[in-house]
Amino acid sequence: MTYPVNSQTMTLKGDKTPYLTYNALSQIPFIRHAFSTRLGGVSKGVCESMNLAFGRGDDRETVLENYRLICNSAGFEYESLCSSVQIHEAMVQVVDESDRGHGILRERQWTSADALVTNSKDVTLVTYYADCTPVFFVDTKTHAIGLAHAGWRGTVSRICVNTVKKMEEAFGTKAEDLICAIGPVIGKCCYEIDSACADEFKALDEIDTKAILTDKGNGKFMADLALTNKLLLMSVGVKEENIIISDLCTKCNSELLWSHRATGGNRGTMAAFMKILY
Repeated sequence: MTYPVNSQTMTLKGDKTPYLTYNALSQIPFIRHAFSTRLGGVSKGVCESMNLAFGRGDDRETVLENYRLICNSAGFEYESLCSSVQIHEAMVQVVDESDRGHGILRERQWTSADALVTNSKDVTLVTYYADCTPVFFVDTKTHAIGLAHAGWRGTVSRICVNTVKKMEEAFGTKAEDLICAIGPVIGKCCYEIDSACADEFKALDEIDTKAILTDKGNGKFMADLALTNKLLLMSVGVKEENIIISDLCTKCNSELLWSHRATGGNRGTMAAFMKILY
């Protein structure tokens, strides 16, 4: 069975367990990446069928089987997975082969890590989503990689900036050598916020916040998470032509993707995966 997806930036792959890949990232030979959907797993109830989070009421063995299925479909070593500890902050954790299994096959060792970076080919990075912004980082010169989870709090706390800086510090990355991919995320078409939240975006003085907020005139705003993260990346030297934004809104595509807002919070969770091949 195949599942059609209307996207110019991403391709849906897999058969029984489908996953998305970025067309641009698929052209980089030294990485493998994937973004799961809500399809192709064994979960039941509100998490049916592909849920990759342990905190959604699913039986642990069910979630582990979902990991086995997505790894088998997308080509990741199950034992190599290393997951984030997402508390909507801006902490970046450097990981290596000693962190294999973290948060999935063994207990979490950190209290906060909304982004993971590595230059080790023996570990697969895993981060989680259901409307928040996934950001993929690939250093084309040093072959280091990163994944960041940018909800609105992480976005306004500049987690993307922190990730670039951590890669510079840990691996000698130069911002101009990075290729970054953003999304799938809830789009500006669907992401309504209140004035207090909008004020947090307006405090990002290094970018033009008029481009990311539309005032509805009733104390509500429509916010563009993807563009905010793109502009923040550009503010620290990532080239605009090296930043790709997914054209898939999670809420608009809620039959394929988990969306917190579309389900009223009764949902499973998707994951982004990336590893270095050489």
